[in-house]
Amino acid sequence: MFSEEENIPENTLPAFARAIEHGFIIELDVAMTKDKEIVVFHDKKLSRLLGIDAYLADMDYEELRELKITGSEERIPLFSEVLNFVDGRVPLLIEIKNEGKVGEMESLVYDQLKEYKGKYAVQSFNPFTLAWFRKNAPEVLRGQLSGSFLVSDHEVESAGTTRLPWPLRFLLSNLLLNFASRPNFIAYEINNTEIKTLQNLKKLGVPLLGWTVRERAEYERVKDICDNFITEIYDL
Repeated sequence: MFSEEENIPENTLPAFARAIEHGFIIELDVAMTKDKEIVVFHDKKLSRLLGIDAYLADMDYEELRELKITGSEERIPLFSEVLNFVDGRVPLLIEIKNEGKVGEMESLVYDQLKEYKGKYAVQSFNPFTLAWFRKNAPEVLRGQLSGSFLVSDHEVESAGTTRLPWPLRFLLSNLLLNFASRPNFIAYEINNTEIKTLQNLKKLGVPLLGWTVRERAEYERVKDICDNFITEIYDL
């Protein structure tokens, strides 16, 4: 678990070590560099965490490994490094960040997971990423991420978050492409979402995870609806 107060950045080995100490499932994000390395990093842009106005996908890993996350001595880890570090001590929930053509990145991720002995599941906002796993690795548990897809100007500027056109937002927020992904669970945004919407999602007959709990009040609001949570606090 990351901590800004203790200079433990998100998606780094010290953050994962803390989660392991508490026995928590680790949620992490994977992305692909220009030279096809799979790394553990959340944002499309490097501005928020590294203070550099550049996109991760435009850089080779050799360039990235020289950079330190702002306010710490930590660097962006390879996915393989994280798998070796966790080594099955706690389950992993792996978000695959792919807004491009499906196939290459998913195959590279799965190639590493084939040898991993611990428990894990994958999730993605991209239903076609999950459809790839459904076809090529049906034994892997897969979760459909979704929500309001409302994006602030700050998120666009600092993290490179994509602001989707309204028709695509409608399709994704209403899970209308789930016929392709056939998810084993749904992970849905709890903020910007009405209780009635979450209640309707429960009727789909698969487990419902709520993201992201950052305050106790958010948990209390939906604790009786969601089956589990993606959270940044550990004293729920």
